[in-house]
Amino acid sequence: MSEHSTSSRPLALVIDDDDIVRLLVRQTLETAAIAVAEAQSGEQGLEALARVRPDIVLLDVMTSGRDGFEVCTEIRALPASQRTPVLMMTGHDDTESVNRAYEVGATDFITKPIPWPILAHRVRYMLRASQSLERLARSEARLAEAQRLAQLGHWDWDLASNEVYRSPELLRILGATPESSSSGYRGLIEMVHASERGELERALRRALNSAQPYSLECRIVRADGTQRVVHERAVADCDDNGAVIRIHGTTQDITEHQHAEQQIRHLAMYDTLTDLPNRQFFKEQLGHSIAHVARWSQKLAVIVLDLDRFKRINDTLGRNVGDQLLAAVSARLTQSLRSADHVTRVDPSPLPGNVARLGGDEFTVQLTGLAQAADAGKVARRILSALAQPFTLNGHEIVVTASAGIAVYPCDGEDADTLLKNADSAMYHAKDHGKDDYQYFSPSMNASALRKLTLESQLRKATERGELLLHYQPKVEIGTHRIAGIEALIRWQHPELGMIAPADFIPLAEETGLIVPIGDWVLAQACRQAAAWRAAGLPRVGIAVNMSSTSFAQKDFVAKVAAALDDAKLDARAIDIELTESVLMRDAEAARATLCALKEHGVGLSIDDFGTGYSSLAYLRRFPIDTLKIDRSFVRDVIDNPEDAAIIAAIIALGNSLGLAVVAEGVESEEQAALLHARGCTLMQGYLFSRPVAADDITIMLVTERLRRRRNVAA
Repeated sequence: MSEHSTSSRPLALVIDDDDIVRLLVRQTLETAAIAVAEAQSGEQGLEALARVRPDIVLLDVMTSGRDGFEVCTEIRALPASQRTPVLMMTGHDDTESVNRAYEVGATDFITKPIPWPILAHRVRYMLRASQSLERLARSEARLAEAQRLAQLGHWDWDLASNEVYRSPELLRILGATPESSSSGYRGLIEMVHASERGELERALRRALNSAQPYSLECRIVRADGTQRVVHERAVADCDDNGAVIRIHGTTQDITEHQHAEQQIRHLAMYDTLTDLPNRQFFKEQLGHSIAHVARWSQKLAVIVLDLDRFKRINDTLGRNVGDQLLAAVSARLTQSLRSADHVTRVDPSPLPGNVARLGGDEFTVQLTGLAQAADAGKVARRILSALAQPFTLNGHEIVVTASAGIAVYPCDGEDADTLLKNADSAMYHAKDHGKDDYQYFSPSMNASALRKLTLESQLRKATERGELLLHYQPKVEIGTHRIAGIEALIRWQHPELGMIAPADFIPLAEETGLIVPIGDWVLAQACRQAAAWRAAGLPRVGIAVNMSSTSFAQKDFVAKVAAALDDAKLDARAIDIELTESVLMRDAEAARATLCALKEHGVGLSIDDFGTGYSSLAYLRRFPIDTLKIDRSFVRDVIDNPEDAAIIAAIIALGNSLGLAVVAEGVESEEQAALLHARGCTLMQGYLFSRPVAADDITIMLVTERLRRRRNVAA
């Protein structure tokens, strides 16, 4: 460690063979708060220089051993001391000695006898100047490094002298050296690719004639023939008369950036598995094609194809083989379309994006310039026949068929979205009528069947696309207005149809078996949300999750519930499983075993829609149930229908006698709430208190609940 590093004061190294001079210099500088190190000869001075790393050197010209001129020369040869100020002390005042001092690198000189009061001021001034130069050097180094990292060079063109300064980074970008680079700006222009040189020259003329700044991209051709893409910006400076006297700007190498943008666009627009255009790119190109054929009053067709029973291949041979099959199908599909072009096209110049992968095992084709709509069917049949030929993958011979739907512009739609939707509907109609065939879209197709087919296909992909979400509805304790629980309710945010209510897709999910993975997702999502609320320190309320009969009947249902709780690191008491009476009574003994297993884990259990099923009191007593939920159908008419009021009173009494909590669903008015409360029901749920809302809205309610509880405790 150097001596200098242990002190915050600046350090001066005095090299002089006169003991008296060194003593006087020390006293003078130390009085000015400057630390001093001494050396009696030039050799000792050079040795001390590396050890103490001074901020300034005071060097006697006539020191013993090597003279001061030689020592100064060696100081300047040391990289670490090239900017260290050197004050030469000399008894000579002749011009030759002064000139030689500056030639060997001295910063300043002072003659002997030394005016001691001035010495301290001279040294402090040199130290300040040195510090300023050091800061400037560091700033320039940081700027150069920043420009190197940004691949940004700068230049300055003096019009009077026609001299152009080019920064080192600009020379690196241009692949040039200061010697090989032309002094004038013309040299840079000549490096621009010939096809783009005119744009730069026009921008330059505008800058010269009217001081207009410019910003443009162009390609430059280096001396070795390589090309780079640069972005150039320039501004002009004028004299007092408005004449341009200087143009300066920056040149940034954006080759890699542009290449990255192209890669990103490719990733955004093309499917990574098949390298076909994806849905987004296909829709863009379809929009361009529609505009083209509309101008010439031509026809256009969209064919949507979906492989039949592709899931069976994935399940049997594995997803790796499934991916290989999709890649092989895309190649054969593309080849089939090319061979059919001459049959269908009036316009022989194909537009890009003719074939695309919409996702999963669904592909689409656009046919432009059709002579007649019937030609699309010929192409569809040719494609289906080609796809039906066996594929050989990993030693397996695989036969796959496809179903296709056709929509024709303009009769089946005048925009890309409509054509795709109608072709998709026709494709599902083809699947429903035997598969391995194609269908033209027809408005006469049964609307509900089309909706069902479309929803089924899209529901299968809704989870992976992130279209399913949970809303939450609080259960409120009457009297205290405390949030006593929350029910998780699934919604489907369809990208085209908007928000779809559970009643419109849950039956379809149950029919197709999709209800099991959907139920698993709901359970996991509810557990994660409950854990998030607890981690935020919000009031601990249970979240109720409705489970279908199919999910409840799964052999691993209890294990799934336990796994969801473990994954969320959540206490089992934070979750309530809600089941309808019909689910429990379908196989009462098996249901009881499952309920008991859940209860052993600590999970809360509720019977939903109570009163609408056929459970007996005997079974109800055997089930480890915690809560009965009065169906909204009774609550809806409780004010005007004495029978509903009597049923509600009986359910409340039954729940109280069995020690069960009772929750009334669908409470929408103060009158309903008052009557229910009078009958002994204290837990309610419905629009009177809150509609099902997003998790963020429940968070606000729970925060308010926490603040209210704290105020009550403080009071």
